[in-house]
Amino acid sequence: MPQSTLPRKRFLVTTALFLLAAAGVAGALRAQSTRPAAALPVPPAIFDEMAVPADNPTTVEKVELGRMLFFDKRLSGDGKRACYTCHLNEYGLTDGKATAVGSFGKALTRSSPTLWNVGWQREFYWGGRASSLEAQALGAWKGANMGANPDVIAGKLNRMPGYSKRFQAVFGGPATPERVTQAIASYERTIFCADTRFDRAQGGDADAMTAQEQRGYELFRGKASCTSCHVGGLLTDTLYHNVGIGMSSATPDVGRRKVTGDEKETGAFKTPTLRDITRSGPYFHDGSVKSLREAVKLMAGGGIENEWLDRENLKDRQLTEAELDDLVAFLGALECKGKLEAPRLP
Repeated sequence: MPQSTLPRKRFLVTTALFLLAAAGVAGALRAQSTRPAAALPVPPAIFDEMAVPADNPTTVEKVELGRMLFFDKRLSGDGKRACYTCHLNEYGLTDGKATAVGSFGKALTRSSPTLWNVGWQREFYWGGRASSLEAQALGAWKGANMGANPDVIAGKLNRMPGYSKRFQAVFGGPATPERVTQAIASYERTIFCADTRFDRAQGGDADAMTAQEQRGYELFRGKASCTSCHVGGLLTDTLYHNVGIGMSSATPDVGRRKVTGDEKETGAFKTPTLRDITRSGPYFHDGSVKSLREAVKLMAGGGIENEWLDRENLKDRQLTEAELDDLVAFLGALECKGKLEAPRLP
């Protein structure tokens, strides 16, 4: 599992921080109810301060508007898909498919990534082509995911009294594509997961994890070297690595290289968070690996050989079958308790 090139201290999580998180996470999750939130949910203390764009400050009213838009299928080109369609509770805020299906039934080439703690990401999509949540939301809205004309949809929202009043209250003006994506991004910045059994164990609860899960955690941060990449409270370095997935194809997805133009980044994709990983399969950017154990075995075995493989950090860790079982068991302790709840739509 690849080594982060960022300063490790940015990602290290202390026991004290986990203790602070335990107090705040319940309120954060309750904020995602069917009623308007009385206050903004408090970000878990185990993470660094979230960077919020200066031109899109987070407010209670904006988050509630964004939640409505996130769940509203009328935003899509065919009227059948909402943002939530690709980020379902039962699949760890993914869609459970190998690769996503867009509006009008269009088959897409990459899987839907989870939205847990997405507000702390620095770049978005598997290759990092969007530099903000707002840009990601707009790209998905007008692209194949939602297949919509944002200007047309914004006009429809302005003809709905319920939405029109809310946009006026939040933005002081009518719905526009920019304001729609700002509201959605603001809601997505409240999607927190820091309430796993692993978090409780880090906070001092000796009974939160089983003996097997504890053995798996020792492997995770030791022999298996998973923390080279899945590090800190986010359990990702937010960087891009070639692990060999899909590179045997005649026309492989070049991943990060398509964004940067750097040949060295051919086939490199963003490190996914491991939170709720037991629910978010199939795995990797193309959904080519069905089981979590298979994915763990592949990574612990050094990835798949290809010209651009991250050989510096991907090595065969020589794990036994029993050790693989323990490592997979530990990942089960990373299941998120919260869920997204649909509001009443205008």
